[in-house]
Amino acid sequence: MQSLKSNALEPTRRELAGLSPFSRFVRLLPVFGLPILTLALIVLFSLILPDTFPTLLNVRSIVGDKSIIAILALAAMIPMATGRIDLTVGYGIVLWHILAISLQTSYGIDWRVAVVIVLALGALLGLLNGLLVEVAQIDSFIATLGTGTVLYAIAMWHTGGRQVIGTLPDAFTSIFTTSLFGLPIAATYVVVIAVVLWIASDYLPMGRYLYAIGANSRAAALNGIPARRYVILAFVSSGVLTAFAGIVLAAKLRIGQASVGLDYLLPALVGAFLGSTTIKPGRVNVWGTVFGVSILAVGIAGIQQLGGDFYVEPLFNGATLLVAIGIAGYTQRRRRSPRKPIQVTAPGETDGSAGALPPAPSRTERSE
Repeated sequence: MQSLKSNALEPTRRELAGLSPFSRFVRLLPVFGLPILTLALIVLFSLILPDTFPTLLNVRSIVGDKSIIAILALAAMIPMATGRIDLTVGYGIVLWHILAISLQTSYGIDWRVAVVIVLALGALLGLLNGLLVEVAQIDSFIATLGTGTVLYAIAMWHTGGRQVIGTLPDAFTSIFTTSLFGLPIAATYVVVIAVVLWIASDYLPMGRYLYAIGANSRAAALNGIPARRYVILAFVSSGVLTAFAGIVLAAKLRIGQASVGLDYLLPALVGAFLGSTTIKPGRVNVWGTVFGVSILAVGIAGIQQLGGDFYVEPLFNGATLLVAIGIAGYTQRRRRSPRKPIQVTAPGETDGSAGALPPAPSRTERSE
């Protein structure tokens, strides 16, 4: 059973060629609507709050707080491309940031070895999730909810409900505290990860395979794509990125506690779902996800500086998630056609005229 569907609705060059300038603008509005709205919010809050919002201090604060969410949103985006969902991005970061600290403070392990161990365990968790979904045939929502809850229980058992405190080496904490071009280095992590995923998803065969699997796993398999292998690979990649986010969070907080981490789950999923409504509407994509997290960061920061109460952030995230899922569902319904083949476009192609997967044979055709 698939939790999500993946279909792109960005207009092709052929569709835009015969349109008037106004019609072309209307057609492109869903593609660039979220970036435009993000820019509009920045301008609006800068005009309303000229002394606090358009400042380097505020930018550093927003980037530092939301970079970890952006990494988790990009991690969640990878399984979403295959039509699956990974809830362990929120649960896993709880255990990984605790483990990254306790390996150094309680067991005396060198910070570099501790980082490698956490990343390896993240990959192992992703492999487990992939096997549960593809081999055991458990719905991805249920499978990752189950493994995530087990991770949270392990984190509670490991800490005994208490904080993990100890002296961490400066080399480890510099993973977060270092600045680059006046901004926290965590922003650089987001940019590097986004560029790598963008190249992989838009310009390499594996990206087209992931999107084809998300659109129709059975049709992709009939066309020779090893769907099971790529779905498992997607979960492993998500697990590694989640573990990396946990390491960055550990370097930021310098203490480990099980109560920290689950607050990252909803914003990460909201960012990924919002990403499917822009740039390439109807399909999760890298830059859409980045803008999805950006609009959350800008909107929440502006509302809080205007005097919003402590409950504004979860309220904003929850309402935005509902809107994002509603828009994504609407665009998918517009796209869905029972006889239309799935388009798998080669790099650089935008007109959808090449690389189409043929529809699965009907029951009558198979009997013949």
